[in-house]
Amino acid sequence: MLLEDKKAIREIQSEIQKENLEHTLFSWSKQKGISPKVIDRAKGVYLYTHDGAPILDFSSGLMNVNIGHGDPRVTEAVVRQMEKVSYVTPACATEVRGLLGKKLAEITPGKLNKAFFTVCGATSIENAIKLARLHTGRHKILTRYRSYHGATLGAMSAGGDPRRMKVDAHQAANFVHLEIPYAYRSHGPDWIEESFDHLERLIAYEGPQTIAAILMEGESGTSGCLKLPPGYWKKLREVCDRHGILLISDEVMSGFGRTGSWFGVENHGVVPDMIAMAKGITSGYIPFGALMVSDDIASRFDEEPMMLGLTYSAHPVACAAALEVIHIYESDHLIENARAMGTYMEARMEELKAIHPSIGDFRNTGLLGCLELVKNRDTKQPMAPFNASPSESEVMNQVRARIAELGMYTFSKWSYIFIAPPLCITKSQIDEGLDHLSEALKIADAACENES
Repeated sequence: MLLEDKKAIREIQSEIQKENLEHTLFSWSKQKGISPKVIDRAKGVYLYTHDGAPILDFSSGLMNVNIGHGDPRVTEAVVRQMEKVSYVTPACATEVRGLLGKKLAEITPGKLNKAFFTVCGATSIENAIKLARLHTGRHKILTRYRSYHGATLGAMSAGGDPRRMKVDAHQAANFVHLEIPYAYRSHGPDWIEESFDHLERLIAYEGPQTIAAILMEGESGTSGCLKLPPGYWKKLREVCDRHGILLISDEVMSGFGRTGSWFGVENHGVVPDMIAMAKGITSGYIPFGALMVSDDIASRFDEEPMMLGLTYSAHPVACAAALEVIHIYESDHLIENARAMGTYMEARMEELKAIHPSIGDFRNTGLLGCLELVKNRDTKQPMAPFNASPSESEVMNQVRARIAELGMYTFSKWSYIFIAPPLCITKSQIDEGLDHLSEALKIADAACENES
């Protein structure tokens, strides 16, 4: 590339970045002093800047681009639908709406046969909460600390992510949180039984007759891929059945092959009463979500109005994208590949553990994984604490910067580095990503204390 061309490209990227910063707001960030990467195009597992430099996307965007970037089959499906009808009111029936609903009923477990279409994960969760309260006549929702269910008021109140603290005075009422430890930081040999006991006590204290639903992530995501104690999902199902409480699985992140199964909850052998979904349903190509509802819940509204609605519910273009993306999961055997590549990732991570003392733990299901970095493996002191301040994040910020320098993007927070690449990834691309990661981890290794 000629020097003049490089200069022109830099000027284009600078102007794009300038317009973005001057006229748009960036999520979860201070607005001054940031320098967002300017992306020109994306294909497969790579993003590209205007000069053609590749960036390996090692977390599928925000764990949503499951089929990989730039698949023309989705573009073609969207164009075909837009040539027919781009929008109709949700009161209308369309062919693609019915086909998608039928397909979702086929791939979800049990008798989850009715879909209410939403526009994102948060609106799927909001409507799951509303529907649980409508169906049971109860008002409380039990959820987990160290979880994330979305950024709308109800969804954020349901979650346990500390970002909600900024709007703490305005949280929605009637959300009760469970503390569930995870194996790496469990306390004592009886932590599993104590987790079950805590669940039973909390339900007794709150009054089971007041609890409409228990809401859990099918598999933990941005809270650190924290594993539930073995058998916990089955315990939840038993408790819910005993007390007439609904069980809701949040599969916004863990759904659509991400964990090596269609939905994360299937790894636990449990059928919930509702499944909230988004992200992978369209692989992020178009904003869209859905709430799958059991026949029992749906039948309540055969003769009674269901007082839920969204202007863009069952948007035909989004439905077309979702239907094609599901076809791609099946035709390209992406769920099988997620399982196989997850196994390969875990084996490679064991090799990295032997090299890097900063790796405290690696938790993974399919291709939903997270590294937890520590200063000392004996004490398990985290490289950055929970909800770390900027001054506590110096080392992790350096690690993140080095990952970016090496030409890779992956989601990271506190002491966590997430590894959740598109499900189409190959062994050689995993090796490429882990080589970048291994180089960046030298910074964290240098910050480690001497182990006893």
